[in-house]
Amino acid sequence: MVRPGLELTTSRRVDGELMATYPAPGLYFQVTAPASAQALRTGVPAFLGRAGSGPWTTTPLARPGDFASAYPGSSGYLAAAVDGFFANGGQRCHVVRLRDDLPAPGALAAGLAALEDADADLVCVPDLVTASAWPDTADLTAVTDRQRQVLDHCAARGDRFAVLDAVPSGSASTVLAQRAALSGPSAAYGALYAPWLVADGNLMVPPCGHVSGVYAAVDDASGTQRAPAGIPLSTVLDVQVHWATDDLAQLSAAGVNAVLALPGRGFRIWGARTVSDDPAWRDVTARRVVAEIVRRLETFMTDLVDEPNDVRLWVRIMRELTAYLEGLYRRGALRGDSADSAFFVKCDSETNPPDTGATGQVVTQVGVCLAAQAEVLVLTVVRTADGSDVRAA
Repeated sequence: MVRPGLELTTSRRVDGELMATYPAPGLYFQVTAPASAQALRTGVPAFLGRAGSGPWTTTPLARPGDFASAYPGSSGYLAAAVDGFFANGGQRCHVVRLRDDLPAPGALAAGLAALEDADADLVCVPDLVTASAWPDTADLTAVTDRQRQVLDHCAARGDRFAVLDAVPSGSASTVLAQRAALSGPSAAYGALYAPWLVADGNLMVPPCGHVSGVYAAVDDASGTQRAPAGIPLSTVLDVQVHWATDDLAQLSAAGVNAVLALPGRGFRIWGARTVSDDPAWRDVTARRVVAEIVRRLETFMTDLVDEPNDVRLWVRIMRELTAYLEGLYRRGALRGDSADSAFFVKCDSETNPPDTGATGQVVTQVGVCLAAQAEVLVLTVVRTADGSDVRAA
């Protein structure tokens, strides 16, 4: 018998596979442990903005000093956003240098396209609005059109979330008008934060960098099911606006997440709402947990493209997805008295009748009960022979 920890000293190759050889006839057991699925890192933002120099390609950064080395002499708010991210617990991000000043739609579209293969799950565009005095009569269309462009990108992928900056206005009505203009089918894929922050050096900066750092820190400590709120912000000296009680009530009711100065508690994010009008998707954690599930499903199902579509594949899909969802349940991302009541995975002859198999598709239904909402969400995942897939929520 071959026991764990012992190595075989002889081997032979059969049909291209390395096979162990044994000295005498008999029954032998070899224990092998399947490789565990690599955890997908969350809280990884992509920052798109202006830089005076540096690469045009998507650049991953892992240390606070990496940005200055890659993009020396940068202007705009890209550098400040990256600094705020690392100062508040961020560990890894991507930077895309845009070729034209924003809010040019073509420049933003090209930047988003450059993120196709990046492992980012958050998107921030700190240079969409400026920190100069913002008149309350200014036209918000140029800003909100580009922010909807970012939301549409996240929605089309299904696995990204936009951290959006409010315009630097001292008027709550202006921010509320911006929030109203962001409503639409893709609004569940982003959250809006106000006001702007006074950071080290008395520089007024958009909140997305500091906020995304909180996302990363909370994800690392607890997971996407924990709301990125209530955490003290680092390197913040003040906020642009101290909202009056009535203004704060209106902003919170509309789903704008405020940064507040709390006496003795520092500056904290007060709210974790998306800009969606759909009650099922108003909670940031609900959308991000589903985005994490979508990323896992896509990664796993992509590896099955060349597998025979038969009952063995169905069993493997159900076994591995069940193990993954059980992990989500144990960490508190799914709600239920037991794992059986928190989720289900179905991949069998009912979801894959003969007509479906003949087209080269394997269909899996995944249902989850999110801890952040009372609804049950059912995802239908279709894996086709060419690797493309369709997801429906």
